[in-house]
Amino acid sequence: MKLTNVLLILVFVASLILTTGCVSQDQYDDLKLKNRTQEEYIADLESQLSALTMQYKQISAELEKARELGSVDEKYLQEELTAIEKALAQKNALIARMQAQLAKGGAPLPMELNVMLTDFADKNSGLVSFDQTTGMLKFKSDLLFTPGSDKVQPEAVKALGTLAEIVKTSQAEDFDITVAGHTDDMRISKPSTKAKHPTNWHLSTNRAISVLKVLESNSIVSTRLSARGFGEFRPVEANKAKKKGNPANRRVEIFIVPKGM
Repeated sequence: MKLTNVLLILVFVASLILTTGCVSQDQYDDLKLKNRTQEEYIADLESQLSALTMQYKQISAELEKARELGSVDEKYLQEELTAIEKALAQKNALIARMQAQLAKGGAPLPMELNVMLTDFADKNSGLVSFDQTTGMLKFKSDLLFTPGSDKVQPEAVKALGTLAEIVKTSQAEDFDITVAGHTDDMRISKPSTKAKHPTNWHLSTNRAISVLKVLESNSIVSTRLSARGFGEFRPVEANKAKKKGNPANRRVEIFIVPKGM
């Protein structure tokens, strides 16, 4: 873990101790997970920023040459350069905002949105939990899908429809939705299942896409949605010996993140 992450965790833990008098291992583990997630988002943005910067330098050189030669491409290149400058400014601003959130232990969602998501989780407590510090909804895969399948259960479809109505409110309009699928370490052995999901990576990704499609079918704009699959490689608890798995690791996480991430 990076030294900066350790310091951020210690600062936040100290604040918890001052306000509550103690901090549990679960709180500490959740904080580590939150920081890891934030760091991943920032790393993705920095990678995009690096690619844009290289493109900017290349077009700047082309524009300079076009000006020397009086090329007709000068106007087009200038327009392209202006568009990249705007994109660079947006990426830099988003990175700065995410880093500020990380330094503060994660900025909460708007109060009204937090209230709606908390109420949603409370009403579906057997299926989903909500973490206000990360803006993450965690669904239990064993209740979300039929066993070994990426088919969403009817009751879960109904719950996701309710979530979609929340996501479409004005309080959530500045946020996008990232769906992340996870499995435990049990190997896929059933031939019919293996034919469609050869590995846990496939299963986790296909399940994330299935949830995304349910949200999309409830009129969530496609540009607000993204899906990721982590297979068995991001467990939240230890799996049982000899690849016997753990229900806690079979989950789908839905992150409410700043628009454009």
